[in-house]
Amino acid sequence: MNSDFSENNELNEDGDLYEHYRIVVDKGQSLVRIDKFLMDRIPNATRNKVQQGIEAESVKVNDKVVKSSYKIKPLDVITVSLPEPPRDTEVIPENIPLNIVYEDNELLVINKPAGMVVHPAYQNWTGTLVNALAYHFQNLPTTQNGEGRPGLVHRIDKDTSGLMVVAKTELAMAHLARQFYDHSIERTYYAMVWGEVNPPEGTVNVNLGRSPKDRRVVAAFPDSDIGRHAVTHYKTLKALRYISLVQCNLETGRTHQIRAHMQYLGHPLFNDETYGGNRILKGTTFTKYKQFVENCFKLLPRQALHAKSLGFQHPKTRQWMQFDSALPEDFLSVLEKWEKYVNTQD
Repeated sequence: MNSDFSENNELNEDGDLYEHYRIVVDKGQSLVRIDKFLMDRIPNATRNKVQQGIEAESVKVNDKVVKSSYKIKPLDVITVSLPEPPRDTEVIPENIPLNIVYEDNELLVINKPAGMVVHPAYQNWTGTLVNALAYHFQNLPTTQNGEGRPGLVHRIDKDTSGLMVVAKTELAMAHLARQFYDHSIERTYYAMVWGEVNPPEGTVNVNLGRSPKDRRVVAAFPDSDIGRHAVTHYKTLKALRYISLVQCNLETGRTHQIRAHMQYLGHPLFNDETYGGNRILKGTTFTKYKQFVENCFKLLPRQALHAKSLGFQHPKTRQWMQFDSALPEDFLSVLEKWEKYVNTQD
């Protein structure tokens, strides 16, 4: 049954939260946990996101804080309040160049530059990949809930470069989304990490979830049921004493998966500020070496991660499609600098 569902742009009485949703539960609603109820009614809301919001006291029932296990009752008034103001999901088309690697009637593959946000969100409403897609392509399909992310079936972080596939039809959207869900998509990333990984090849099978200390960070939970199942297969391609070039293949696709898994192994990505890779973690503290590393940071002002290859079944022809991309200039130049540095030390 449908519930009375509305959105509001008003500041609440505390002056620092905006009411995003107000839901009056239908008279005939059966008893159900509030996290499950909200997951079905808020666009793009996963159960984990809803539970985090409830834990952060962003969700109230009849003006009272509740737990995720609370069972809603008919005529309950549920409010969801967040720090940022609600935004219209309308996407503004922007003439932003796209590096299109492949295109046909069903899909396109692009090589996203580092620094480009994939979809509009708080503090990044313009200049995103979605704004560019809206300009260059008409009537791209959206996700099932209709949220303004035309053509997107996956994403990569703002400061990660590399390959993405974009759906141009409803058929492609559904078929590609299913492949991501089934983990049949092949995704290979190149990462530059601190130190030499031991063993040089292996698999990280450790749950990942938002850190309770900092919600912007994804933490590893190796010995508990907290977080979501996450699997990364890695292989060292170049061991350069102070840093290594590592190939990572994703079996699952969790937020910050490679960045969090490599930090868990004790090898954060080079210049990854969020996960501690933006300081010297291997080598001496001598001035000359310190200056060399800082110069590398300036050349590569982001985490050293590139989505290098992408493989999937074409949604219409059912043929296997495989794409590969070169390392971007910033990544490659720093890798070459490290190779030269190590060679001069031998």
